[in-house]
Amino acid sequence: MEIEPIAHFKSPLTSKFGIPRQSGIVSGLRGQIVFEPRFRNAEALRGMEGFDYLWLIWGFSCNVDAAKHPTVRPPRLGGNEHMGVFATRSSFRPNNLGLSSVTVIHIDYNSADGPVIHVGGADLMDGTPIYDIKPYVEFTDSHPNVRSGFADEVGWQSLSVCLSESIVNEFTPDERNTLKQILSQDPRPHYHRDSRRIYGMPFAGRDIKFTVENGTVKAFI
Repeated sequence: MEIEPIAHFKSPLTSKFGIPRQSGIVSGLRGQIVFEPRFRNAEALRGMEGFDYLWLIWGFSCNVDAAKHPTVRPPRLGGNEHMGVFATRSSFRPNNLGLSSVTVIHIDYNSADGPVIHVGGADLMDGTPIYDIKPYVEFTDSHPNVRSGFADEVGWQSLSVCLSESIVNEFTPDERNTLKQILSQDPRPHYHRDSRRIYGMPFAGRDIKFTVENGTVKAFI
């Protein structure tokens, strides 16, 4: 079977660095689903306004090397333990396919590229190909009080975030809040713990730099 993108994702995050490790953990992160010309048909979205969430099936387009080994090292475990690739949500998979749940903010039927779906909480990079969209249905897709493997055993420690005056002056309040949510999730590679190291990531058209020391991110431009 051959599959082709039905849409591509627009995001303020234009590189893999800084992308949330899971959908939904940075709820303020906004993005748009822009359909390919042959799929820009409002009839294909009829009824979508009745759903709060969508499932996106998409591709890890920047992973040039698919998983070639049966195990991976999840960041949540510090990168020190191996788990089976199919027991993780690692981005390095045999077929490079991702699955994310996103919030529907609104649908713009009047856009020049319309219809465009505006969503929140996505963990997709700018330009990511989307292969399918399905509605999220609570009575079948939500399973409360279930086991979640090693994710239950190892909590993720969020970081405090301090933004420089230049960031405060140049970004809108919504952009600042989103940036703080992203940085609080510690986007560094799991094996980097050097407080003197300066990291960089693009966000909303600007290059953000930051350091991490004693549980605090200091971000500047």
